[in-house]
Amino acid sequence: MAIKDIGSFQQTLGTNDARGWSREVDNDKAFDIAMPGGIEGAGESKSFGEFLSDSISKVNSIQNEANVAMEKLASGESQNLHETLLAVEKADIAFRTMNQVRTKVIDAYREIMKMQI
Repeated sequence: MAIKDIGSFQQTLGTNDARGWSREVDNDKAFDIAMPGGIEGAGESKSFGEFLSDSISKVNSIQNEANVAMEKLASGESQNLHETLLAVEKADIAFRTMNQVRTKVIDAYREIMKMQI
């Protein structure tokens, strides 16, 4: 259920120089990605690569929390079914959202690759 190999994703970002091209965009000041107020990190400006990497790490930690909750319930260490189900549902929603963002990024990449230069 959890992302098994986040290191390979970070290696892919490094191999494709995601930080380099995201810095180029940041240097152009065309796009400033800042977290909206009320969310952790408000006021900080992050590159797209950093934002993406942080988001994937957060989803992975939510998935791991859900796995721990399920293990505790299965082993009898925890009797609270409601909290376990909430953790699993939260992990499911986070994963689905991340998957939708991934799909949109891939679609945007394909559109950009179709453009004539």
